[in-house]
Amino acid sequence: MFWAPEIDPGSVIVAAVPPIPGLDGGLSSGRELGDARAGVDGLSMVYGRGPKAVRLLLVDAAVPTQPLAALVPLGADGLDRIEAVTRLWRALNKRSVPPDGRLTAQQRRRLRYMLQAVDGHMNGASYREIAAAIYGASRVGEAAWKTSALRDSTIDLVKDGAALIAGGYRKLLRSRRRT
Repeated sequence: MFWAPEIDPGSVIVAAVPPIPGLDGGLSSGRELGDARAGVDGLSMVYGRGPKAVRLLLVDAAVPTQPLAALVPLGADGLDRIEAVTRLWRALNKRSVPPDGRLTAQQRRRLRYMLQAVDGHMNGASYREIAAAIYGASRVGEAAWKTSALRDSTIDLVKDGAALIAGGYRKLLRSRRRT
């Protein structure tokens, strides 16, 4: 999936390097390049695979095999963009590439539960049935349901999952940073 760079600060905006002797830095011969799609803003593509993939937007007629430079707008998302550029640089230079760190493993697990919960709710499942699917029937049956912490947690999962579907998913693309 391609996201516009104004929506996803984890994408790297790439432009052609001015003709300055000694500067290099094109993408590889194409072995690591994934899907590409031409759009109004430029050429969107993916470099690498799986959790180490980096999304790119080549602007101003930039060509992957020619010397390129990353553009980092100096806005609120600057640190996320620098992190994405660092991941790309590490991939290009055959170094270990850390996975995208905008979501922790715990956040990804909760997202999965939220989507599972809201899907069950939209298909007519009760909160108790949703809790049994997520937490296991044995845990749900152990406590009184009306006062159970699992009940409250399940209701929160459904509520938060519905908020994601209503447009809150875009917040997932931005790191939460301390101010």
